[in-house]
Amino acid sequence: MNGTQTTELVIFTLLFLAVAVMGFMASRWRRAADLEHLDEWGLGGRKFGSWVTWFLLGGDLYTAYTFVAIPALLFSSGALGFYAVPYTIIAFPLVMLPLLRLWSVSRVHGYVTPADFVRGRYDSPILALLIALTGIVATMPYIALQLAGLEAVLRTIGLNGSGFWGHAPLFVAFVVLAAYTYQSGLRAPALIAVVKDLLIYIVILVAIIYLPLKLGGWSAIFDAGQAKLSQPSPSTGQPAGSTLLTANNQLQYATLALGSALALFLYPHSVTGVLSSQSRGTIRRNMAALPAYSFLLALLALLGYVAIAAGVKPIVNGSTGRADSNTIVPVLFDNQFPAWFAGIAFAAIGIGALVPAAIMSIAAANLWTRNIYKEFLRRDATPREEARQAKLASLVVKVGAVLFIVLIDPQFSVDLQLIGGVIILMTLPAVAIALYTRWFHRWALVAGWVAGMAWGMYLLYQIPNPSNGKQHFGGSALALDKLSFFGWAPWDGSRVQIYVGFVALILNLVVAVVATLVLRATGVAEGRDHTRVSDYHATRVSEETKPEAVAST
Repeated sequence: MNGTQTTELVIFTLLFLAVAVMGFMASRWRRAADLEHLDEWGLGGRKFGSWVTWFLLGGDLYTAYTFVAIPALLFSSGALGFYAVPYTIIAFPLVMLPLLRLWSVSRVHGYVTPADFVRGRYDSPILALLIALTGIVATMPYIALQLAGLEAVLRTIGLNGSGFWGHAPLFVAFVVLAAYTYQSGLRAPALIAVVKDLLIYIVILVAIIYLPLKLGGWSAIFDAGQAKLSQPSPSTGQPAGSTLLTANNQLQYATLALGSALALFLYPHSVTGVLSSQSRGTIRRNMAALPAYSFLLALLALLGYVAIAAGVKPIVNGSTGRADSNTIVPVLFDNQFPAWFAGIAFAAIGIGALVPAAIMSIAAANLWTRNIYKEFLRRDATPREEARQAKLASLVVKVGAVLFIVLIDPQFSVDLQLIGGVIILMTLPAVAIALYTRWFHRWALVAGWVAGMAWGMYLLYQIPNPSNGKQHFGGSALALDKLSFFGWAPWDGSRVQIYVGFVALILNLVVAVVATLVLRATGVAEGRDHTRVSDYHATRVSEETKPEAVAST
């Protein structure tokens, strides 16, 4: 593919500009009395109903990750990429009750972030600071994944320069995203998410019907996938993958699915989407209906095999000189569809990247403002100062995400999300478990966080990236033979792989349990609980609390 695809570029640009204008106009949608208030800028006034919340959470959770990263993983590795389907199915019933509790206590106390809840639950600014920092850092690679998806589209269109210009799409995305997020806050992605989802529905339904008919049916597609994946990889000499799980990746598949399900609603952007809902009933309805998105995700994932059957070749990155697996689906659409429809598909992917990136940057900015700036730097900050800090912080987070993708350069873009998952899982004891029990001692939770985070980062550092020759941070799948405990290696020589986040979380919980027992035995004092979570779950008093009252607290 040479040169710029003019028709695709024009259609993509027009649709992209249209939603950007919507982002700027969103500040007038459901106009707030004062947008210079964190509840209004960062949570949309906590007034979103069922339909808006549906599209917001869908736009929040189904992103360039689903349109670009998962098909690319199936294209390169096979069945392992399907882990994303069961984890999204089990996530919603798994987290519905905890989210209802978190919404209730946040509504009554005016909490904006999960770290706000931890601060009230354990009376510990240090623990809340760790939760806030974890959320900010974990969000950056997730935003980077969205920017990688947008970059893949522009590269397919023909904007594939080298050197500085090789990453120019990231900077363009940063400027557009930063501008409308700064002005409109959460209202911008909430409004744009409706358009984004409608475009995605159209593109996927057309693709999943038309492409199999054109390529000889699903049987031929799966046969082509197995034939390609069974060929030895040039870097390892082993088959690249399989359309069925193997003995070496079954454990990885299971731990990936479970770990990802546990992590999904620990991300600050997921919590932001939930806290913007107007009632518990809105959350219940959405948690019951959102698994329908998993059907869409499964169809998207299959495009990885469709690309194999269509003979798609990934585009070579003009900056690195290596094939960019993220371009698999864009190239498939460019080769198999008329230029006008490919342009619409490219716009769907691009918009599907910007919507969640906006929500993520807002959520990370809320953490900075409430749990770092106001807690440690300016306790008497006014609501206007909080909103201004959040707006500035959202810009910094996007810069960090750009640097993350430029400097880390993982084997598959999905690893950006999975590395973020390793990080955010370390907040599970202090956030999710704390919704049901306060048994853990606050300093034990700090010790568990430190141990799990350090162990997780060390294990990620041990994972090589064969695609670019780097020896570290090449992904999140760890061979068991790299696991040792003070020189004891029980799985020496095993090539069975496991998700690093799962291993780190186990250590986190073990350390937290042991430290709690020790601290209780020695009589170390605990802080006061300001939340009384069980009361809210029993009485549902939060249903009677109006958003206006919350905003004034």
